Amino acid sequence: MTIPRWEHFEHQADIGVRGSGTTQAQAFEQAALAMYAIVSDLSSIEPKQVINVTCRDTDHELLLVDWLNALIFETATRKMLFSRFAVNIEDGQLTATVWGESINIARHHPAVEIKGATYTELKVYQKQGQWIAQCIVDV
Repeated sequence: MTIPRWEHFEHQADIGVRGSGTTQAQAFEQAALAMYAIVSDLSSIEPKQVINVTCRDTDHELLLVDWLNALIFETATRKMLFSRFAVNIEDGQLTATVWGESINIARHHPAVEIKGATYTELKVYQKQGQWIAQCIVDV
């Protein structure tokens, strides 16, 4: 059994995020962690406040972009960063509970602002029993 993980990958001026896990939901959780790790050290983001996020799309790849863009929207409108995600995906509907806190510039030292998840390098697939979810985010 492989441990869920996230990583970044190179892409010209923007940054790729990739999550993997034993389920599609776990891969989406890890992709979200990868995205927030671009902005700040994940260990500095305390899971103090909880919000719920819902997205719907029967296409796995479009659902990933919708998910990440929904998180970016929550960050922009609530002025929050997130560090914990519990995702459920069923019949094209993603429901998630997300934990984070208000941005504290002195403590979080935000490196960049993520503008959006893109269709570039967008892939959601299974390989050797693992789900992989990836795309490029515009910073």
